[in-house]
Amino acid sequence: MNTSYEAVIGLEVHVELKTDTKIFCSCSNGFSREPNTNVCPICLGLPGALPMLGEKSVEYALRAGIAFGCKINKKSWFDRKNYHYPDLPKGYQITQYEMPICLGGEVPIDVGGEKKSIRLTRIHMEEDAGKLIHRGDKSLIDYNRAGVPLIEIVSEPDMRTPEEAKAYLNSLRRILLFIGVSDCKMNEGSLRCDVNVSVRRKGEAEFGTKVEIKNLNSVNYVGRALDDEIKRQIALIERGEIVDAETRRYNEDTDHTERMRKKEGAVDYRYFTEPNIPPLILTDSYIEEVRRRMPRLPDEEADALVKEIGVKKEDAYLLTSTSFILDYFKKCAEKSKNKSICANLFISEVLTLLDENSKKEYISPENFGEIADMFADGKIVSGVAKRLVKMSAESGESPVVIAERERLLKISDEKVLRPIVLKAIDANPKAVSDYLGGKIAAAKQLMGAVMRESGGGADPIISEKLILEELEKIKNKI
Repeated sequence: MNTSYEAVIGLEVHVELKTDTKIFCSCSNGFSREPNTNVCPICLGLPGALPMLGEKSVEYALRAGIAFGCKINKKSWFDRKNYHYPDLPKGYQITQYEMPICLGGEVPIDVGGEKKSIRLTRIHMEEDAGKLIHRGDKSLIDYNRAGVPLIEIVSEPDMRTPEEAKAYLNSLRRILLFIGVSDCKMNEGSLRCDVNVSVRRKGEAEFGTKVEIKNLNSVNYVGRALDDEIKRQIALIERGEIVDAETRRYNEDTDHTERMRKKEGAVDYRYFTEPNIPPLILTDSYIEEVRRRMPRLPDEEADALVKEIGVKKEDAYLLTSTSFILDYFKKCAEKSKNKSICANLFISEVLTLLDENSKKEYISPENFGEIADMFADGKIVSGVAKRLVKMSAESGESPVVIAERERLLKISDEKVLRPIVLKAIDANPKAVSDYLGGKIAAAKQLMGAVMRESGGGADPIISEKLILEELEKIKNKI
C-alpha cells in the first residue's frame, strides 16, 4: 500500500444468537432444515400475526454488552427498517435504531505484540431476513432464517490496517464463543461482517469517502477485501478521480471488490418506532443476575492459567478458546499432580481433536490425569503417553492397566535395553556404516529401531548412551 495514505476502517458484525427459538416467535432457531419448514405466520409476516420478544435473545444481547463493557440502556425499543427485498416477507425489518440495548464498549486486539482497544458504537438486536438460493437463471427463497435473532455489533472507525480488522474480528469471535451467545460459524452465516473503509493522506483529520463492503463470511476474506479496496481507492485519488459512496461486494474468484449499488442512507429506510412491541425495560436486578451467571472473560482465564499453572501465554490462549475446552482442561488438570505437563499433553493430543463446537469429552479426565502423572514420574516416554491417550480414549480402560498389559512402561534397566540395542545395530548395517563414516545423524535411525523393537518403551537417554557405547566398540575394532 502507498505509505503516504492510511485507511480508516470500521466493522458492522451481525451475530446470530444461539437461542432455541427465533426472536419474535416460537419457531425453532435451527440450521440445515428443509426449506420453508421452520416458519409460522409471525416470521412470514402474515396479516394479523403479532411478534412477541423472546427473553433469551435479550439475555444474550445483554451478555455481549456486559462482556464488551458497554453502557446498558435500561429502556430501549424496536424500530421498523423499511425496504423491499424478496427475502424480507414483511417488507420491513424489526431492528433497534434510535435506542439500542447497548452503547459504547471496546474490544481488545493484539497485532504483532502491539495491544490496543477498538471502541464500539453500539450493540443492537434485530431479526434476520430469509435466504435467497440462486440456481441457474432462477432464484428461490427459503424463509427458515427469517426471524432468527441477531445482534449487530458496530465499531468506531478505529482500525487502520487489514491486520487490525482481522485481529478485531478474531477477538470479537473468541469472546462471543466463550460467553456462549453464538456458535460464530462463519461458514453457516451465523457471523457475517460488513466493512466500512475510506482512505486519506496521513496527517489529515478529515475522513475520506466511505465505501461499504457487504456480507464477508470469513476473516481471511475481510483482509483480502480490504487490501483490494484500499488499493482501489488510493489509485482513484492518485488519478484525480472521485471515490463514490457506494456498497460493494467482494468476489473471491477475482480477489477484487465490485460495485453493487449506491450507498443508502438512514432516510432511505424510513425508520419509525415498531408499534407492535412495547419498549424493553431492564431492571437493575435482572442485569445483575445476568452478570452473575456469566463466566470470566477468556483473557482473564488465560492470565490465571499463566500465573497459577505456569502455562505458556500462547498455550493459555488455546486453552481458553471456548468455555467447554477450558472446563474440560481444568477437570483433567485437577486429576494430575503435574498441571504443566498435563497442559502440554492436553494441547498436543486432545485439543487438536476438538473443535469450537465440541461438547463431548474425548478421554475421561481421570484417565488423562493418570497418563500425565505417569509421564511426569518417568514411567512412560513421550511417544507412549500419546499412544495411551488414544488407546484409553477408545477403550475407556485405565492407562496403567493398558501400559502394563502392552508392556509400554519405560524400560530403564541397561541389562534389558542392551540386547535390544545390539539387535537394532545388527539389523541396520547401513546406519552403522553411515555413522562410522561421519554421519552423526545416523544414530537417530538406530534410536528409532530401538524404539520400535521396545514398543516405544525404551528410555531414550539410556538408549542413546548404549547405542553410542556399542558404536564406539565397533569403531575401535576397525
